[in-house]
Amino acid sequence: MTSKFFLLFLALATLPLARAEDPPPTAEEIMKLVRLSYALQDSKSTGTLRDDKTGRSETFTLNMEQNIIRFRFNDPNQIVHLDLGTTPASLKSVQEGGTISVPLEKYGDKVRKFAMNYEDLSMRFLYWPNPTLLKEESIKFQKCWRVRVTNPDRVTPYGTVDLWVHQASGGVAKMEAYDFQSNLVKQFQVTQMQKVDGVTLLDTMKIESYDPGTKKTNGRTYMKLDPPVRN
Repeated sequence: MTSKFFLLFLALATLPLARAEDPPPTAEEIMKLVRLSYALQDSKSTGTLRDDKTGRSETFTLNMEQNIIRFRFNDPNQIVHLDLGTTPASLKSVQEGGTISVPLEKYGDKVRKFAMNYEDLSMRFLYWPNPTLLKEESIKFQKCWRVRVTNPDRVTPYGTVDLWVHQASGGVAKMEAYDFQSNLVKQFQVTQMQKVDGVTLLDTMKIESYDPGTKKTNGRTYMKLDPPVRN
C-alpha cells in the first residue's frame, strides 16, 4: 500500500461504479478503475513501517498530489518519487548525492530493509497488458473482483500478480504476487480501515514475503497510516 505502496493499497476512494443491473465490467475496465482511484488522491499523511520480527520501526511522510506519490524517509534521508502520469508509472529515488531513476533490475531490492521492494512501490503491475478477470470473491464480507495480470517481461521479480479489487470503491483489498515458477512470493492484506469525512481509507496493512516454493514467511512488515490532511 506504502502505499499505495504499495503499495499498493493506499486508499479506497469512493468512485461512481456500475449499477447492479449493468453487465459486469471487463478486467481492463476494472484495472482502469484501480488506476483512477490512486490518481484522484490529493492528500498528505504520516505513517509507520514496523518489522514484525525485530520490532524495528521507521516513520515516513506520504504525499499524494497531481498523479505524484512521494514517500519521504529520514536517517538516512530518502524520497521515493512515483509519477503515475507516465505509462507505466516511473520511479525515482532522491538521496544525498542526487536523484536516480530506479532501473528495472533493482525493482526486487528491499525498501529500507523492510518486506517490500521497489516493484511494490512502483505499482508497475497495474499497467501490465491483457489482465484477466478470474472470479468474484469476498474479502471480510466485501465483494471483490479477482483480477490476474501477467508480467510482459522477465526483468522484475513478479511473473503474475492477483489483485482483489473492492467492488464498492475500486481500491485493492489484497494482492498476491508470484514468481515466474508460479510460487507465492509476496502478499499484501488490508487488515484495518478508517473512516475520514465519509471516505474509507487504509489504516493498517500487512505485507508478507515468502520463500519460493515453501510458502514459508521470511519477512513481515506492518504499515500504519494516520488520517490524511487534504493538500
